[in-house]
Amino acid sequence: MAILTKEEAKQIIDKVLAFSKADEMSVNLNGSRTGNIRYARNSVSTSGETNNLSLSITAVYGKRSGTATINEFDDASLEKTVRRAEEIARLAPENPEYVPMLGPQKYLETPTYFESTAKIDPAFRAQAAFDSIDPCSKKNLTAAGYMEDTAGFSAIGNSKGLFGYNKATSVDFSITVRTNDGLGSGYAKRDFNDAAQLNTRSATEVAMQKALTSTTARALEPGKYTVILEPAASIDLLQNMMRSMDARNADEGRSFLSKRGGGTRLGEKLFDERVNIYSDPTSVDNPDSPFAGDGRPQEKVMWVENGVVKNMFYSRYWAQEKGVKAVPSPSGIIMAGGTQSLADMIRNTEKGILVTRLWYIRAVDPQTLLYTGLTRDGTFYIENGKIKHPVKNFRFNESPVIMLNNLEAMGKPVRVNGSMVPPLKIRDFTFTSLSDAV
Repeated sequence: MAILTKEEAKQIIDKVLAFSKADEMSVNLNGSRTGNIRYARNSVSTSGETNNLSLSITAVYGKRSGTATINEFDDASLEKTVRRAEEIARLAPENPEYVPMLGPQKYLETPTYFESTAKIDPAFRAQAAFDSIDPCSKKNLTAAGYMEDTAGFSAIGNSKGLFGYNKATSVDFSITVRTNDGLGSGYAKRDFNDAAQLNTRSATEVAMQKALTSTTARALEPGKYTVILEPAASIDLLQNMMRSMDARNADEGRSFLSKRGGGTRLGEKLFDERVNIYSDPTSVDNPDSPFAGDGRPQEKVMWVENGVVKNMFYSRYWAQEKGVKAVPSPSGIIMAGGTQSLADMIRNTEKGILVTRLWYIRAVDPQTLLYTGLTRDGTFYIENGKIKHPVKNFRFNESPVIMLNNLEAMGKPVRVNGSMVPPLKIRDFTFTSLSDAV
């Protein structure tokens, strides 16, 4: 029962709304089948599968709202939950920024669901783990990995006639490979909607190669270096930047998009002219839900075009205050790149550092988007177009805004963390100290 059809979902939502005595009511119905397998030290430690179906009901009286949730679907339980949401709403304080619910909306068709992923079973997970563990065992390496697959749906509806339904699948895989002496470490990550695209063996081989070649790391002095950031390294900085493109924060002077003295930097060129970032729920490579959590349609939005900030995202309240369209925030981004492979970018680098990934990232200054963190799982020195030797990990202090102004080159975008980003070659990337971690 975890994955309901569109008709089944609407029947439940309509039944809930029929019980309502509130001024307004909205319903969120979600269901999923989620499986996983985890292994460490070349041995599977956990594996399982869960099915979940849940309902969230929000009742509104004036500007007071209350929410109740349930996972039972008989008529008596549904009506009891409606009454509970209404009771909470009557007791709640008024929300001065409450905006009435949306009426019917038109949603795009998005390619988020694949039978290949929905049909994943324990045998598939076991084979995926074996394909990762086996090559590591044969090379006397130690693998630790995790794969999670989900097939589910989301349905929304309200008392003003809005209804939306979307089915989606995803499979996420990550692998860390260590040498037995603890001196070498490699990492790879893959995520897709279509499980047919996942090859855990090839991903593991990438991590194995990094582990084997990172055991003799040498110390380099901290400072400013040209770096090639693999997508797993740049994605967190880029996603943090996108999450900071909230219009209200900019208008109220709390953002990197705020101007001194008032106003925002919307329409200004803040990045290298080759930087183009957008979101598109209909993307074949990076599809997304056709609606946001509050029912707003998700559409293709250009956030940065030729280095110019083209859009910010708005809550419905703030958009109403400013008299503009209420553009919802993206859950995934697509950054246009070039046609070079990672190997091509290395060949075209005279001196630089290859970074596999960044971790333990923390904000230092939200108004400049300065972040600090560490490199991890394979950091290498490049000279004359070749990887010369591994280097010890660094702590960095860098802003994605500055980073995207120091852009040297971009490779071909790949999928990572629900987004599409290219490897990036950046000059003057700031490393502040060394780390003994591998």
